[in-house]
Amino acid sequence: MLKNRGRIFAVDDDELIVAMLARGLKSDGYEVNFQTTPQDIIANIIAWQPDIVFLDIDLAEEMSGLDVLAAIKKEDIDVEVIMLTADDSAESAIRAMKLGAVEYFTKPFNLDEIKIIVGNIIENIRLKAEIAYHRKNLCPYLGEGLIGESPPMVEILKKADKLVQARAETILITGESGSGKEILARYFHCRREEGESNGPFFAVNCTALPENLIEGELFGHMKGAFTDARSDKKGIFELAGSGTLLLDEIGDMRLDLQAKLLRVIEDRTIRRLGGSVDLPVEATVIVTTNKDLKVAAEQGGFRRDLFYRLHTFAIELPPLRERGHDILLLARYFLRYFSSKYLKKSIKCFSAGAEKTIMSYGWPGNVRELRNIIERCVVLEEMETITGEHLRLNLAGWTDSESSACSRIILPEEGLSLEELEKDLIRQALERTDANQTKAARLLGISYDTLRYQMKKFALL
Repeated sequence: MLKNRGRIFAVDDDELIVAMLARGLKSDGYEVNFQTTPQDIIANIIAWQPDIVFLDIDLAEEMSGLDVLAAIKKEDIDVEVIMLTADDSAESAIRAMKLGAVEYFTKPFNLDEIKIIVGNIIENIRLKAEIAYHRKNLCPYLGEGLIGESPPMVEILKKADKLVQARAETILITGESGSGKEILARYFHCRREEGESNGPFFAVNCTALPENLIEGELFGHMKGAFTDARSDKKGIFELAGSGTLLLDEIGDMRLDLQAKLLRVIEDRTIRRLGGSVDLPVEATVIVTTNKDLKVAAEQGGFRRDLFYRLHTFAIELPPLRERGHDILLLARYFLRYFSSKYLKKSIKCFSAGAEKTIMSYGWPGNVRELRNIIERCVVLEEMETITGEHLRLNLAGWTDSESSACSRIILPEEGLSLEELEKDLIRQALERTDANQTKAARLLGISYDTLRYQMKKFALL
């Protein structure tokens, strides 16, 4: 039995025509339905949901095929339309194409030719569906937009959209490990590709590739460029085409490669190892790091000229603990996502205690830690509601002292400045430890990098 290749709906007042189409397309594995009058045609198309509709232009006096085509487009029905007619004049073909028909055949037509065209159209439909599927999975947190309603995230999204509209060619994203830098990079890619030709997304971890291979992987090489170069090879810059290339952990790249990267960014060209021809770079280049590149540049660990070039369009992602109610929004999103992924689970919500725990915990691992904890709870929890106790058992950094300390903080009726409170606590910790940042970070229950980030934020360095 032939596998169903697609659904075809034929509408023609000539029963011989529809019978021939039905017989020929069914033999190729298509499911075919047809009618010979325009009666209830739009309702029938919507109900049957075909991939392709064949329409006779001269269908009936009361409703021509062009009228049906116009109605299909007005209803925004997701279907491709092929027009059929005995009129071989160019005028009717032009009218049909302007209304949105994908193809046009004059009678008598060649059935083999129609099969080829139908096959091509079905393949394009499948490819579009596959691209949509992969794009959805490429940007798993974009189904509801990049999640965030806190003031910092609102400003970041505004800036990101401006960079998308300006078609910025190089973007720097900084932030703590796990704060969502790659997700933001994928957001740029998905937004930039809307309505444009599809380009791939390549992510390269600059610390994961061996130092002796990274140059060849990025720029490619010619046959004979080095001992093992037995053939020409395209680099990732070439393979990315008009898509997006993410260079993760750029702060760990060798200084000599930084110089070559600067040339690529400024000239928008690359040259393969052993090559003599400059090749154009079309991809958007996004670089990310959890390091302070300005400090690294001042200390000689990063090229100043590259830092200033990258900093032209820079976005700094805040750590999760500074995003307020976004923490709960993300937690609820992950709960829905993983409850759907693990189909046998029916966990519906967090308890009030669980939400209190989520908001009071420091999340040193940022969004990545939150995602992993929620996934673990969904898999291990048997009840419909995730409790605070269950969350605390899965939080490696949770302590009873942290819980009791959080419970002793009472918000004054007149309110307070959270930033001033954080700044004051950091200042006290530094004073108590004689400015020993490692001890101060331990005293505050945060990482050294987090403390450095906060000190920089509050101008305490």
